[in-house]
Amino acid sequence: MAIKTIKDIDVKGKRVLVRVDFNVPLSGMQITDDTRIVAALPTLKYLVSEGARVIIMSHLGRPKGEPNLEFSLGPIANALSVKLGQPVAFAGDCVGSSAEGAANSLGDGHVLLLENVRFHKGETDNDPEFAKQLASLGDIYVNDAFGTAHRAHASTEGVTKYLDTCVCGFLIEKELTFLGEKTSNPDRPFVVILGGAKVSDKIMVIDALLEKADQILIGGAMAYTFKLAQGGKVGDSLAEPDKVETARLALEKAKAKGVEFLLPEDNLVCNALDFKAGTLGETKIQEGDIEDGWEGVDIGPKTIATYRKAVENAKTVLWNGPMGIFEIEESSKGTFAVAEAVAEGNALSIIGGGDSVKAIKQSGYSEKVSFMSTGGGASLEFLEGKALPGVVALDQA
Repeated sequence: MAIKTIKDIDVKGKRVLVRVDFNVPLSGMQITDDTRIVAALPTLKYLVSEGARVIIMSHLGRPKGEPNLEFSLGPIANALSVKLGQPVAFAGDCVGSSAEGAANSLGDGHVLLLENVRFHKGETDNDPEFAKQLASLGDIYVNDAFGTAHRAHASTEGVTKYLDTCVCGFLIEKELTFLGEKTSNPDRPFVVILGGAKVSDKIMVIDALLEKADQILIGGAMAYTFKLAQGGKVGDSLAEPDKVETARLALEKAKAKGVEFLLPEDNLVCNALDFKAGTLGETKIQEGDIEDGWEGVDIGPKTIATYRKAVENAKTVLWNGPMGIFEIEESSKGTFAVAEAVAEGNALSIIGGGDSVKAIKQSGYSEKVSFMSTGGGASLEFLEGKALPGVVALDQA
C-alpha cells in the first residue's frame, strides 16, 4: 500500500511532530551505537531545510511508565545537535506546559527533542488522552520509527486520530520499499537466508517467504529442529522438539512449491559451552547426526561453501538471523562467511534487522549491502504479511 511521505506535503512554518526510533544502546551517558540516529537524519535534515518546526519524540529502553533518568533522552539531544550541525533544544517532558512552551516557541528550521514518551504509562497503553496531548504539540505528524511501527502505541498510532496530516519519513518509505516491494516482486533467483534460535520465532516468515523464494537456506539453532523433523539426531543442540511437526509441514510445503530448502550438511559442534564467558569446550566438525554430549554451534565448511554458491548466483538476497553463536569467535565463521558472501555478491542485498545487522556490522561488511532494516520485530511481522499499526494509520497516497 502506498503511503504519503514528507515529499507530498508543505511543511514550511508548520510544527511537525516526528516519531523516530532513538532507542540506542547507552553505556553510562555515552551512546555506543548511533545507527538509529544516523538512520533518522535524512528525514530530519529535509524537514529543517524545508523550514519546518521540528518536534521529535522517541522512546528509550523500558522505564515502565514513569520518569527514570537512566532512560533520559537528554544525552541524545547533544549527539543529534552535532550530527545536524545546529542546536537541538530539549524539553524535560513530552507533554504538559514545558513541552507546549518549547514547541510553541520554535522558529522555522529549528529542532526540539521531547523527553522519553515511555515516561508515561499512556504511551504503551495507547491512552487517547495522552495521544491527544502529544498531538496538540504539532500541526502535522510524521512517523519515521519503523522499529516500533508494529506497536499500536500513543506516539505511533494514537496521535494519528487527532492530526489531519499523517505521513511517513524517508526511513519508513525505504523499509517498505525494500522489505515489501523488493521481496514481493524480486529479481530472481531470490535467496532467503534464515538463522536464529527458534523455528517458532520464524515459522510465519518461512511460511510467507515460501510463496516468493527460490531457495531458503537455514542456519542457527533452528536448523536442529528441522533436522529432528527429518528424523536426524541433534545431541544436546538447542532445538524445539514441540515444533518438529511445524518444521515438517514447512519442509513439505517447500517441496510442493518447488522451493529448494537447504539445511546444514555439516556443523561445528562442541562438548561444552559457556556463553557468558564466551568459551567453547572441545570442538569438531560433524557431518550427519550429532551424538549425545555434543551440541551444534555453527554451520560447517561444506555448508559454508554450499551457501556461498547459492548467494553468488542470486539476484536478490534477504538475510535474517545468524548461522551460529557469532558472539564467540570460534563459532562465528559461518555467520561472517555468509556476511561476506552477501556483501561481495552482485545481488540486491537486504538485511532483515536484529542480530543480522549486528553480525554484518561486526564482520566489517555493512557498507557493502544494499539495505539494512532498522526493525527487529517490525521487520519480521512485515515480512510475515502482517499490517503494522504505525504504518496503516498514515495517510494513503
